[in-house]
Amino acid sequence: MSQLTDLTARRLAVAVADGQTSAVEATQAYLDAIASRDQAISAYNETFAERAIQQARSIDEARAKGAALGPLAGVPIAIKDNLATTFGRTTCSSKMLADFRAPYTATAVAKLEAAGAVILGKTNMDEFAMGSSTENSALGPTRNPWDTGRVPGGSSGGSAAAVAARLAAAAIGSDTGGSIRQPAAFCGVVGLKPTYGRVSRYGLVAYGSSLDQIGPMTRDVADAALLAGVIAGGDPRDSTCVDQSVPDYLASLETPIDGLRIGRPSEFFSEALDGEIAAAIEQACQVYRSLGATIVDVSLPHSRIDVDAKGQLSSYAVAAYYVVATAEASSNLARYDGVHYGHRTEDKVDDIVALYSRSRGEGFGDEVKRRIMLGTFALSSGYYDAYYNKALKVRRLIKNDFDTALTACDVLLAPVTPTPAFEFGEKTDDPLQMYLADVYTISANLAGLPALAIPAGLSAAGLPIGMQLIGPVFSEETLFRAAAMFEQAANLPDMKPPMIDESS
Repeated sequence: MSQLTDLTARRLAVAVADGQTSAVEATQAYLDAIASRDQAISAYNETFAERAIQQARSIDEARAKGAALGPLAGVPIAIKDNLATTFGRTTCSSKMLADFRAPYTATAVAKLEAAGAVILGKTNMDEFAMGSSTENSALGPTRNPWDTGRVPGGSSGGSAAAVAARLAAAAIGSDTGGSIRQPAAFCGVVGLKPTYGRVSRYGLVAYGSSLDQIGPMTRDVADAALLAGVIAGGDPRDSTCVDQSVPDYLASLETPIDGLRIGRPSEFFSEALDGEIAAAIEQACQVYRSLGATIVDVSLPHSRIDVDAKGQLSSYAVAAYYVVATAEASSNLARYDGVHYGHRTEDKVDDIVALYSRSRGEGFGDEVKRRIMLGTFALSSGYYDAYYNKALKVRRLIKNDFDTALTACDVLLAPVTPTPAFEFGEKTDDPLQMYLADVYTISANLAGLPALAIPAGLSAAGLPIGMQLIGPVFSEETLFRAAAMFEQAANLPDMKPPMIDESS
């Protein structure tokens, strides 16, 4: 058998079920990999080695007794550090929650464990999921396994890096404006943002409540389909979670896609897009045509990306998103005041207002403060109609554009990022340019649609290139099928960072 950390989650689950290996052996292999490689990457905030081995041992004992095993039995998985668990801390990579221990476990995590998954640890992220590079973490940045001088993306950068570097068989992230798909593209892995309401948000520390979704990050499409099937489904503890039956996403992966209509949004293929990414997606169109799919041109006018004479980007979607998301963040993060939750200043203060101000000033990082201030301003008296209400109207126009385009096609094919992974520090001095790193992803969140990022090749510099498929609500099954057919036919290079073989 090949090295255990090289196996996909599905193959590893089969190997454990068949007795080709044990859950303990698989878990120990990943713990050894973390000990060997994570110092260079910093994907994890915390690992649960003793608990993980105990979980794995219980699975091996159950198998020895002939008990039925779950679909993820013995598969070591990492979870983003904004998902609450009764074990370990839930820090959101923030000083504000540095020692917070949740009294409950997120539904998505509970479902993973019920399916037999072994939780290895919690992964690094941009503080409170606010960022596109994992440079905003109070615990320090995560590095891209393909080039440690470059960012892994964000905010789920730790989860993406852990999967790419073979430090977890799969991982869970959250996506508010691209925080699963963008790091998936930068790190050469698969990442799904499900339909809003497809996966329970119970136990997810809120950033933008009308935008947040939890989803899988994996090495291939089949693994993403497997994990999505486990974590999806209704939950009475989340009023936004839709109680709708979950298809067997794996069952249709091999179904041919001849006749599938794939839309190519013209607004996404302007001079704003890196030439190598544009070429990779054009090659993907050729692959899809060879599989019998039809490529049709569609328009998303309110997701248009403009480029001025200085090469600066602008977008209605970005503008609307950073009003809606920051307004919701301002509301959600008001609870962190040093009294109800979170970091409390040790300085002596004269009144409760000073206590709140000092505690929040010490506990939050610069980017979180920036977004709270933006959101508070947008919601303030005299500005609500000018900013927040107008952003909601633009959001509706964006959703209408997608609805119209998806009557002419079954799925949309689009870039994930304007460029491959950028260098550390490249965008930190210009927040607007950092925000524009998500220019191709945020519109799907505003519209509440499912979107699946998959590898599309490597750049000349050896960096991963990603593309995404976007579909109507609850069309994850179609997205997985279209992605799996491309994955099989595209003959892509092995998406394995060179550092893995060098460190072996």
